[in-house]
Amino acid sequence: MSNRIPRVRASELVGRGWLNTGGHEISLADLRGKIVILDFWTFCCINCLHVLDELRELEERHRDTVVIVGVHSPKFVHEADPDALVAAVERYGVAHPVLDDPELVTWSAYTARAWPTLVVIDPEGYIVAQMAGEGHATSLEVLIRELIAEHDAKGTLHAGDGLYVAPAAPSGTMRFPAKVIELPGGNLLVADAGHHSLAELEPDGETLVRRIGSGERGAADGAAHVAQFNEPNGLCLVPDELRAWQDFDVLVADTVNHLLRGVRLSDGHVTTVAGSGRPYRVGAPDNVDEPHDGVSGARLPNLSSPWDVAWVPRIGGFLVAMAGTHTLWEFDDKQDQISHVGGTMNEGLVNGEIRQAWFAQPSGLAPDDDGRVWIADAETSALRLVHFSGGFDADVSTAVGQGLFEFGHVDGPAVDALLQHPLDVCVLPDSSVAIADTYNGAVRRYDPATKQVTTLARDLAEPSGLLVVDGGAHLLVVESTAHRLTRVPLGDAGRAHDGGAHRTQRPVTEVGPHLELSVRFTPAPGQKLDDRFGPSTQVSVSATPTSLLREGVGTATDLTRTLTLGPGEGVLHVSARAASCDADPAVEFPACHLAQQDWGIPVRVGADGVAELSLPLFG
Repeated sequence: MSNRIPRVRASELVGRGWLNTGGHEISLADLRGKIVILDFWTFCCINCLHVLDELRELEERHRDTVVIVGVHSPKFVHEADPDALVAAVERYGVAHPVLDDPELVTWSAYTARAWPTLVVIDPEGYIVAQMAGEGHATSLEVLIRELIAEHDAKGTLHAGDGLYVAPAAPSGTMRFPAKVIELPGGNLLVADAGHHSLAELEPDGETLVRRIGSGERGAADGAAHVAQFNEPNGLCLVPDELRAWQDFDVLVADTVNHLLRGVRLSDGHVTTVAGSGRPYRVGAPDNVDEPHDGVSGARLPNLSSPWDVAWVPRIGGFLVAMAGTHTLWEFDDKQDQISHVGGTMNEGLVNGEIRQAWFAQPSGLAPDDDGRVWIADAETSALRLVHFSGGFDADVSTAVGQGLFEFGHVDGPAVDALLQHPLDVCVLPDSSVAIADTYNGAVRRYDPATKQVTTLARDLAEPSGLLVVDGGAHLLVVESTAHRLTRVPLGDAGRAHDGGAHRTQRPVTEVGPHLELSVRFTPAPGQKLDDRFGPSTQVSVSATPTSLLREGVGTATDLTRTLTLGPGEGVLHVSARAASCDADPAVEFPACHLAQQDWGIPVRVGADGVAELSLPLFG
C-alpha cells in the first residue's frame, strides 16, 4: 500500500466558471465514484506544462475510472483573463475539465503553495495524496491501481464516461504560431506550434507555400509529410559555413519533444540532431543514455523544453534556451555534442558568472555584434544579457526586471521599468532591443545607450516572436493567440506608457516571528531514502526581502528548521531535494529518483501568526 496522508474530506470546487464541460458546472457530487486528480496549474509555468504532458497517457489509460480536473490558479494578471485561459486550454490540448479559479478560492481551500500541485481524491470524496512539482506519473500510476483495486472491492468505484466535452475544432493556416525566421529566398518559416509543424509562407506572411510536418503530435523523423513535431518554438537558420559537415539548413527547438531537430529546406526532410526525447530530471542519475541502436553523441542527453536556439559566433556553436531547467546549453553539431553551459537550474533572477547565474524559463535569444546575447527571461519578466568574453567565460546581467513576482507595464528608466512574461527578443538596426512583452500584449524597446524603456506597439495578441524585415523598416510580430503575423513600423523610438505595477497575488500566510519549517517527504511506492553516498536530503531557505529572515537562512540536510523572522511581509523561498531508491535489498542495481521542489510563499509576520509551516515533497 502506498504512503498516504490521513484522509480528509475534499473541499468543493469553486471558481468563476468551467471550460471543456459543454457549459455545465461540476460539483464533487458529480465526481463521486471516480478517482479524481486535481491539477493546480497556471499556463505560464513550464513545470505545469510538463505535468499536462505527463498526465496525457495516464488520462487515456484510465479514462473510465479517473477524472482529471485542471484548476487554473493564475500567477500573472494576463492569465486571469478568461479569454486568455480559453486560448491556453486550446493551445496546450488540455483534454479534461478546467475550473477557472482567478481569485484562488479553490487553491486556498486545498492549501496549494506551488505550481504545479496535484491532489488525489478517492471515489468516496476523501483526499489521499498531495504532490508538488512534476515527475509523478509513475507514483500516480501505482496509487491509481491501488485505489481501483480497493474501491472496486468495496463497490464504491463506478466506471463510465467522464465529464469532458471537447471544444469545436479550429481552422486556419496557422494555430498558435510561436516564432519566425526569414529564409534565404525571402520566404518566411514559422513554428506553427498549434499545428505541430512548420509553415513556410510567402513574404506577405499569409500565403502558405508548404507545410513541414504531418500536423500530428509526435517525434518521427523523415520526409516533410510524415515527420512529426510537438509544439515547436525556436528556429535558427544555419550559417553557410556550417553546411560542409551537416545536412540541415534550419535548427528547430522542438519543445514538448525535448529535442533539437534539423530541417533540410530542399525537400523538408526532418532529422533529430540532439536530445534523447526523455525530459531532463534535476539530479537524476540517468540524464544521459548509453549509446544504442546507432544513437550516440548529442542524441544521448536528456533535454528539457528547449524554447529557442541561436547561432552565436563568439562561442562557435548554437546557444539553446532550455526553459524547462532554467538554463542555457550549447549545441556543437561538428563535435556532435550538447552540454549545459549556464544557469544553476534554480529558478530566479541572480546575476554574475554564467554558471552561477539563475534564470527563469529563458524563452528568447538574440545575439548582437558585440559578442552579447540578449535573453527574454519569461518567469522573472526580465530582459537579461550574457556577455561572452571568450569561449564559455561569460557574465550575466539584468537590463530590465525585478524578480519572479514583480511585473507590469511601466516605461521609463530601466531600473524602474516592468515587463510581463516576455517570450522573445530581437536586436534592431539601431542596436536597441525589441522585446515581445507577451502578457502585456505589447512590443517594448530597450535602448542600451540611454537605459530607457519605451513601448513600440500595444493591443497585440500574445506576441511571442519578432523578426526585422523589409530592410529594417518593419518588425514582423508573431501574434500567437490571433494566429497571424503583423508588421509594426520601426520609424520612431516608441512612446512611454504606464499600465501599472503588479505583484503576484496569492493568499498570504500569517506566521509568527518564530516559525518551525518542515518539509514532509514521502518516497514513491516501493522506495526508501537513499543515503549510500551521503545525506539524502537538502533544504535551502531564503527570503525576499533578505531582512525578513533573521535566522535560518542557508542550506542544510535536515528537513526541519527553526526560522526567526523580522516584522513585515515578503516571500519565503524554500527549495528541497530528497533522494530515494528501490527498497528491495535483493535488487542489485536499484532504480533511484531525486525529488525536487521550490516554493515561494508570501508571508506576513505578526504575533498571532502560525508557529508551524509544513510543505509536502513527494518522491
